[in-house]
Amino acid sequence: MAWIELAGALISAWAVWLTARRRPWCWPIGLLSVLIYSWIFVDAKLYSDALLQLAFAGLIVYGWRRWLQNLGDDGRVQVAPLPRAQASGHVATGVLAALVLGYSMHRWTDAALPWLDAMLTAFSLVAQWWQGRRHIAAWWLWIAVDVIYVGEYIYKHLLITSVLYAGFVVLAVIGLRAWRQAADTPATG
Repeated sequence: MAWIELAGALISAWAVWLTARRRPWCWPIGLLSVLIYSWIFVDAKLYSDALLQLAFAGLIVYGWRRWLQNLGDDGRVQVAPLPRAQASGHVATGVLAALVLGYSMHRWTDAALPWLDAMLTAFSLVAQWWQGRRHIAAWWLWIAVDVIYVGEYIYKHLLITSVLYAGFVVLAVIGLRAWRQAADTPATG
């Protein structure tokens, strides 16, 4: 299982690196990584994370289509603003989803960390939605979620994955800086 986890980690890191660079190839590479990780998380009894990977697959298709419609002349996606009212609504939806999923996982499964896993799942979906819609705020949310995931994966002895998520924090900071710079530069295309 360790070699599968390592392969998934490397492919995932590549996808996030491409996302930080605003390259549309991040989406098909990300799809491969979520397929690998869905299997890893079922094996670790992190069922919310496994379901998250399936939801990511759908959001990846959405994000890929959306990005291809919003490319600049340089082949990179153009960054879009996130209105405060929309952000608040999405965060509220994340809280509600976390509570419903957490209760469900606690009540009807043998999930290892039902409430924490559900919260991270819900807010990862919000972050992925924002990523597909090209919002800088996605990077802030990814930083927060990924920091917590590092601890969860250490606790579950998924050490390669915990190192991956620590790397995701670094990549999210890089992505945040790059996307902010892109937002400050006049769009081409």
